[in-house]
Amino acid sequence: MESAEDWLVESLRLYQDFHAFDLSGATRVLEWIGNRGVFVAGYESLKKNEILHLLLPPRLSVTENQGLHPERDFKVSHGGFSDGPVFDLKHVPDTRLLVTSGLPGGHLQVWQVAEDNDVIEAVSTIPGHETEGSLWPRVAVFASAAPGVLHGVKLRGLKVVDLESQKTTYASGIGDSEELSSLQVLDADTFAFCCSSGRLGLVDTRQKWAPLEGPCPSPDLGGKSWCAEVGGRGLGPGPHIASLGSNGHLRLLDTRALSQPVSLVQCAVPTPSPNPELLRVTWAPGLDNCLAISGFDGTVQIYDVSSWAASGHRVKPRFTHRGHLFPDGDDVDPRPLVTSHTWHPCRQRTLLSAASDASLHVWDWVDSKV
Repeated sequence: MESAEDWLVESLRLYQDFHAFDLSGATRVLEWIGNRGVFVAGYESLKKNEILHLLLPPRLSVTENQGLHPERDFKVSHGGFSDGPVFDLKHVPDTRLLVTSGLPGGHLQVWQVAEDNDVIEAVSTIPGHETEGSLWPRVAVFASAAPGVLHGVKLRGLKVVDLESQKTTYASGIGDSEELSSLQVLDADTFAFCCSSGRLGLVDTRQKWAPLEGPCPSPDLGGKSWCAEVGGRGLGPGPHIASLGSNGHLRLLDTRALSQPVSLVQCAVPTPSPNPELLRVTWAPGLDNCLAISGFDGTVQIYDVSSWAASGHRVKPRFTHRGHLFPDGDDVDPRPLVTSHTWHPCRQRTLLSAASDASLHVWDWVDSKV
């Protein structure tokens, strides 16, 4: 592998912008608030973990490059402490509220970002009725005049709770013990779920539990765990689901017809994910047919799905961010593993990525095909 010095020289060609920062502890969550702020939270066990509201450097908070700016670092706007690890964090749109989940227990913690000081403080707890050992609730938020929190550890406990009254407004009402890996709210009435087995479903909360489902991935694909995200622009009249397995297989499915994948490919990952809980697949909000994956090593890979066929062939990434592989330019063991990544909501090719060594990168990649 090339040295850190060689990579730094090469990065001048690969990136429009690249900034590296060190957090006080590694984070699994990168949650946007607006186009300049992001929330991070630690996940270490047996200690208090910081929850921070960070502001991007001014250079990276505009939609176009506007020259040099004197401030080139993140600024801590607000902060607080969680008694346990934070594995999931969602900002409630148009409010100053956050919802987090972690261990121990199946409960959710509601936080408020103060308006007149720099504190993030816990304000309430949403009880959980499932105790599942090392599992924790997946979380998503319905944004409305009365926000609802969608959460669950397994399909049987999946429910929507009114954030203010904490009354349950929707529940699956089934006995299915499939473990959830990801939840995503699509609009005011629908959401998508993905189980660790790769089982996918679209749910309309205006009806009793009757999800539109697709078949689980074939066992011969070998993926022990799966995650998914709905998105995609330019692939057709409807959105698509990208479903990523822990061995690097990626399925694309049309949300209007989940019975048969549109395509199935093998991504260029070196080995199966060492920690499938960290698998991420995300659609680019401002680019047609682009998605990013991470959770296999210290890289984030970006793919253009427009040329994928239905057959299960190997595909090469359009771009690979390898910056987390070069901490201080020295070989380290274990090698850092990317714990999360997210696309900037406005800047087309800007992403944030975090790794297990507590590094936080923000980078704007150069597309050689443009």
